[in-house]
Amino acid sequence: MTAFSVCMIVKNEEEVLERCLQCITSFADEIIIVDTGSTDKTKEIASKYTHHIYDFPWCNDFSKARNFSFSKASKDFIMWLDADDVILKEDQQKLCELKKRISDTVSMVMMKYHTAFDKEGNPTFTFYRERLLNRKMNHQWNGAVHEAITPAGIIVYEDISIMHKKTKVSDPNRNLAIYEALIQQKKSLDPREQHYYGRELYDHGEYHKAIRIFEAYLKEGKGWKENQIEACLLAGNCFMALEKREKGIIAYLKSFIYDEPRAEICCAIGDYFIHQSRWEEATFWYNLALQTPMKEERGGFIRKECYGYLPAIQLCVCYYWLHDIEKAIQYNEKAAVYNPSSEAVLYNRVFFGNLSD
Repeated sequence: MTAFSVCMIVKNEEEVLERCLQCITSFADEIIIVDTGSTDKTKEIASKYTHHIYDFPWCNDFSKARNFSFSKASKDFIMWLDADDVILKEDQQKLCELKKRISDTVSMVMMKYHTAFDKEGNPTFTFYRERLLNRKMNHQWNGAVHEAITPAGIIVYEDISIMHKKTKVSDPNRNLAIYEALIQQKKSLDPREQHYYGRELYDHGEYHKAIRIFEAYLKEGKGWKENQIEACLLAGNCFMALEKREKGIIAYLKSFIYDEPRAEICCAIGDYFIHQSRWEEATFWYNLALQTPMKEERGGFIRKECYGYLPAIQLCVCYYWLHDIEKAIQYNEKAAVYNPSSEAVLYNRVFFGNLSD
């Protein structure tokens, strides 16, 4: 049977570490903990599960820490986790089964990563990540922040999910500060870093700077297709926030250069028209969003609501203003299929019920 090492980098994770470690005991043959400066009981908790605990002085570079953790692993495959990750029982079982059948020719295994959830706990933001790596192929992490391993060799996609369940708010300025420190040090950002720097600027509301970074990134033309599409989406969002709506639409439409439409883009264009009360045009884009398949294996970030609930509830609004109450009710019920407890759905049921009285 194939053996798995699980590698983690941690700092002050006493609130969540044991929750994570309890999830991996059924399939982990070796647990590697790399501590970057904890001052709480993190290492004491870790010691209940492993004696492989190492100190690593924090140097504002996640890749260096992860590569150090990988260097300590000795088993066939290496799995990485964050301390606030959770693996459900069914996925733990799938990992146990994977150990029995995985080939040593596989380079990496991609697994689903759920990083945002609705109030019922259902995932709303999902993407595939390189989760399990063949140790003999010496994979290396790259990127001081938003670190990743370049896909190579035989890549397998598994229907196994990891859930990122934060219990505390991390420093919102950390990642942006790391990127800006790199720039001050005159270090050039590779295409992936350039894209993620733009994302950090966008998240911080620095829309003018974000637009410049996204446009430079797209002009260079060396990025991953999914990141290029997202750059178009976020650049468009920046323009919309700055009330430069026509430029926003152009940014959204530019994404079609790279691949077929994504539902996230279609919904953004639909929002543009709905805010102008251009209901017919809006219905076209929301209907297109509903018809767009959600292909998680592409690896890009996915807002699941854009592939079901969001366009359906917006179509309800559009058809109401187009005086087609029957269709408005139909799409409200379609939205309910995706999100039965939606406050908007429940409100609309009462609203339409009153219309018929």
